Amino acid sequence: VLESCATLRKTVHIESILPNGACQSRRAVIIAVFSKGGAEYLTLGDGETVRLDALVSVDGCGVDGRAHHLRA
Repeated sequence: VLESCATLRKTVHIESILPNGACQSRRAVIIAVFSKGGAEYLTLGDGETVRLDALVSVDGCGVDGRAHHLRA
């Protein structure tokens, strides 16, 4: 799914956990999915890089494949 979003340059809703433990929710375009140093990452349209293990959901689909949303 992530590779498809990157190929299509589709704007998606991304929910993730920041390094400080805060929740982040935003809309962004996924530009690339890549591995580096044993970890996997997304590159977003604004140039930001997000570790895949920090993802909670993309377009409402949780990383476990089920619908999921962050709770405030």
